Amino acid sequence: MTTTVDAIAARQRLVDDRHYRYRGCAPDPDLPGMSAGDPDVPLDAWGPYTDDGPEPQKVRLDREKAAKDICKRCPVLALCRTYGNTTVTESDAHGRQIERLVEPEGILGGELALTRHRALVKRKVKEAPELVAPVQDLVDARTPQKVAVLRALAAEVADVRVAHRAGMDLRTCNWHRSALCSLLDLDKETATRDDLLTAAVLRGLLPSAAGVVWDGLWPVAAAPTTDGVRQRRIAPDMPLAALIPQPRTRRRRVAAAAVPPVARFVAVPLFPAALVATAPTRILEPAA
Repeated sequence: MTTTVDAIAARQRLVDDRHYRYRGCAPDPDLPGMSAGDPDVPLDAWGPYTDDGPEPQKVRLDREKAAKDICKRCPVLALCRTYGNTTVTESDAHGRQIERLVEPEGILGGELALTRHRALVKRKVKEAPELVAPVQDLVDARTPQKVAVLRALAAEVADVRVAHRAGMDLRTCNWHRSALCSLLDLDKETATRDDLLTAAVLRGLLPSAAGVVWDGLWPVAAAPTTDGVRQRRIAPDMPLAALIPQPRTRRRRVAAAAVPPVARFVAVPLFPAALVATAPTRILEPAA
C-alpha cells in the first residue's frame, strides 16, 4: 500500500493544529469512555459498529446523529474532513492499482463513510479522461442485402412487403433490420423506422433524395421483436390490433347492377270494367 503525500500532510496538519486537543471526539478527562463534546455520547459513536449481531437501525441513526451534531461545533472540522477524504493507492490480487479512502470507516469531519465513498467515486468519474468512441466501420452495413433492406424499408411499411421488395424471407429481413440498428448506434427498443432511415442517409447508405413512405399515425419500430418475426409500432397506449400494419389493398369499383325502371305513376281505372257496359252501336242505312 502506498500512502500519498497529501494524506500524510493532511494528517499532520490536523494533529498539529492548536485546537486539535479541543476536538469534540476527544476523550473526556473525567469520563475516559465518553466524548469531550458531550459526556452522554461514547467515543464509539464515531467508529464502526463492532458488537455482536446486527445493530438496530434506530440505534445506528441516533448514534450517527449525535456524533455529527458534535462535529458541527468542532474547531478542527475542516481539517478533519480534508483528512477523511484523502486517499491511498494499493495493488489488488491482479496487480491493478486501486485508490481508496485512507479512513474507509467511521465518521470524520461530520461525514459518514458512505458519504465520503460516494464523493470519491464522483471525483474519480469526473477526473477520468473521456473515452472517444471509435468510429463504427460501416463496411458491414454496405452489403447488398442491407442496402436492399434499407431501400425496401423506405418504400414500404408492412414488414411482409419490405421483405418481398428486398428479395428475402421475412425472418432474414428482420434480422438485417436489427443488425442495421446496431451498426448505426441506434437503440433497438426505441428507434423508429424514420430514425433508421435518417441515420442511413447521414451515413451515406441511402441517397438524400430517397423518398420515404409515411408510417401512419404511430411510428413503426426500426427493429422487430426479439423473436425476429413480428413488426411492431411504438405506441404503448394503443391496442396491438390497431398497431399491426395491414397490407395495402386497392379499392375496386363495383359496377352497379342494372335496375329496371320503376314507374312513378300507375293508372288506376275509376270504375271496374264489369260495371261499364258497352253502348250498342246503331248502323245508319241510307234512305230509299
